[in-house]
Amino acid sequence: MRLKGVIFDMDGTVVDVTYDWNQIRAELNSQGKPILIYLKNLEEPEKSEKWKVLEKHESEATQKARLKPGMRGFLDLLRHKGIKIALVTNNSQRSVSFLLEKFNLEFDCIISRESGLWKPSGAPFQAVLEKFGLEKEECCVVGDSHFDIKAAEETGIPNVFILNEDKERFASMPAEVFSSVEELMKRIERLLI
Repeated sequence: MRLKGVIFDMDGTVVDVTYDWNQIRAELNSQGKPILIYLKNLEEPEKSEKWKVLEKHESEATQKARLKPGMRGFLDLLRHKGIKIALVTNNSQRSVSFLLEKFNLEFDCIISRESGLWKPSGAPFQAVLEKFGLEKEECCVVGDSHFDIKAAEETGIPNVFILNEDKERFASMPAEVFSSVEELMKRIERLLI
């Protein structure tokens, strides 16, 4: 089936950004739980205080973010071919808005954490499929983490592409791993024919 939609992750995928997740988890004392779920279940005032810690780290990282090499050309190619493109991130809408303006990027659908739909749940990807009116086989996911793979699996999206230089880390997972946007673009172009 011909590809008609691409769902992108933001941090580490569309943009290169550095987070010290071990330090953030330690500051939050998240007890090994996914950060957003951990924060959601806290009581006030601890909840608000810890959200501020996360938002401080996100703001600092977002200010230093760089567009991933080759990404603008990739997004332009997809748009030129009439492919719908979505951005699904567990980051905040504030970070998304800053980066879209900074790099002059546009997506047909944007889902940030304020929607309440967070990866690794497949719910945000399902929302994109419904918005675009696409079957899961007509869409692919481009991400950089296990969360992206798990969300795609839960949704039943068969084509998952990971941008990461550590191919071994994803060796046992149902995804194709690419070390550059250029490599990935060549692979996806074959799905557009």
